[in-house]
Amino acid sequence: MSDESTEASRGESPSGGGGRHGGAYSPREFDEVPIENAADFAAVPDAFQRLWTPHRMVYIQGGEQPHIDECPFDRAPTLSDEEGLIVARGEHAYVLLNLFPYNSGHLLVCPFRHVATYDLATPEEVAEIGSLTQTAMRVLTAVSRCDGFNIGMNQGRVAGAGVAGHLHQHIVPRWALDSNFFPIIAGTKALPQLLGDVRAELQAAWPAAPAV
Repeated sequence: MSDESTEASRGESPSGGGGRHGGAYSPREFDEVPIENAADFAAVPDAFQRLWTPHRMVYIQGGEQPHIDECPFDRAPTLSDEEGLIVARGEHAYVLLNLFPYNSGHLLVCPFRHVATYDLATPEEVAEIGSLTQTAMRVLTAVSRCDGFNIGMNQGRVAGAGVAGHLHQHIVPRWALDSNFFPIIAGTKALPQLLGDVRAELQAAWPAAPAV
C-alpha cells in the first residue's frame, strides 16, 4: 500500500488531494489520460485495466522528510489524546488516526521509540504493534462495520514511506463498493465523519487494559 497517506501532522494527502501540498498541477491537465485494456498488453494479460495517473508523481517526487527533531510520531504522544488524535496507548507502541486518511478510521500503529524500520524494532515492540493491530481491527469492525482492511508498512523513503524515520503501520478499513473515481478525477476524497468524532468513538470502544 502506498504511503501517500502520510501521517498525522505532516499535511500530506493520501487521497489524491492534488499532490503533496495541494499540488502543482491542474486536474484538467490529465483529462485525456487513456485507459488501457489489459488484453492488449504484450505480457500475460490479467483482469485489470490501467488508469494512468501521472499527476501522482508530484507526490512521489516532491517534498522532503521531516527532521528527526520534528518527527510527528515523536511529538504526538507528548500531546493530549484529542490533540494528537491518539486512540490508544500501550507500553511500547500507540495507535493514532491518520490526519489525511484514505478512509474514515484510517489508523496508524507506531512504537514510541524513534526507530525507522521493522527489523530494528525490539521483540516487545513487534509484539505490541501486532497486538494493537488486532485490537484496532476488532474495534473498527465493531464501530464502523467495515468489510475488510488494508494493512501494511512502507519501509524507507524509496518504498514510499512518508515519514521514513519512524516506523508506522497502516490499518485502513474498507467497505464493499467503497471505491470510486472521485479521488482520481476530482482530486478529492469524501470522508463522512470528522476526525475528532472518529477518534472519540474508537477510543470509547477500545477495550480497557487489564488491571495489574
